[in-house]
Amino acid sequence: MSFALAAAGTGGHVYPALAVAEALVADGVPIDDIIFFGGNRMEARAVPAAGYEFVEVEIRGLQRSLSPSNLTLPLLIHRARRTITEHLRQRRARVMSVFGGYISVPAAGAARRSGATLFVQEQNAIPGLANRLVARRAAASFVGFEDAAAKLPRARFTGNPLRAAFADFDRASLAVEARRRYDLPEGVPVLGVLGGSLGARVLNEVTTRLADGVDSDRMAIVHLTGRIHFDGVTAGAERSATAWSVHAFEDEMVWFYAASDLVLSRAGALTISELAATGTPAVVVPYALGTAGHQAANAASLERAGGIIVMPEEDIDRAPAVIEQLLADQAQLTAMATAARSQGRPDAARVIATALREAADHE
Repeated sequence: MSFALAAAGTGGHVYPALAVAEALVADGVPIDDIIFFGGNRMEARAVPAAGYEFVEVEIRGLQRSLSPSNLTLPLLIHRARRTITEHLRQRRARVMSVFGGYISVPAAGAARRSGATLFVQEQNAIPGLANRLVARRAAASFVGFEDAAAKLPRARFTGNPLRAAFADFDRASLAVEARRRYDLPEGVPVLGVLGGSLGARVLNEVTTRLADGVDSDRMAIVHLTGRIHFDGVTAGAERSATAWSVHAFEDEMVWFYAASDLVLSRAGALTISELAATGTPAVVVPYALGTAGHQAANAASLERAGGIIVMPEEDIDRAPAVIEQLLADQAQLTAMATAARSQGRPDAARVIATALREAADHE
């Protein structure tokens, strides 16, 4: 008996799948009973590195603009579905869970042909096109945000699956070591900046203005830039009087949140879920060019609860003053942290893994 997971394209799809796989293993499923399907992007590196069998298929997404390459997409989907079906039958897989992106459609088709029970995990408050297409045939859709529940059939609000470290997150026990990890001074409020490669330039520019304009003893910064922006941000940090720790990536994100009194970030689905799970206050700037306003929708529930402040990109010039005010107001930070934590679903991976196991046992 095997469990099949399909995730491709970005960390926003792949890391939730890895979190569910991790929960399955923790619940007693042998790692050899888990098989992943995906394309040739980051999943082709991240999944094998985590120790799981990975089957790469040739597949890509639909181009939003008119493109001749869209004409070949049906053939790619057919081939990918056939390949996945063969593996599901060989492995006698009873469950297939898809996590969005271009792999979802052929994986869902393969589940139907092989007799595996299909599940969908949707990270965003506004479901993506692929998941909307396949959810009609799914036994259930696990949604990361309550607002998505009305948009998919048989939806179950679980929150987004996060790695196991988030389930046991305790800022008080981690904070001192986290600041040492990033070589940050003690007794100074820390701003965590999380932009990554998606439109992070505007956050980097705001951080530079903030660091240049604040007294060096009033704030420190830990900044995760993504590979594209690392060199440029590092050059600015080296010229700054502010303690500014710059890193391209952080594999263990609990350290980043434990070190941060306040976060400046985009509003990706996993970022919002991590802010809630860790009870971290934030100023969130939704990506203005994001597909169908997904990021603004992701931020809405946490904003309503009072855990974050949402700042439209056109108002970004206000960010330095807002951040300075928040870092100086411990009472407000504490209230925001409490509100954010109240929205957290750190056990989502375990809940989803349990549902997959129950479905497999009843097949």
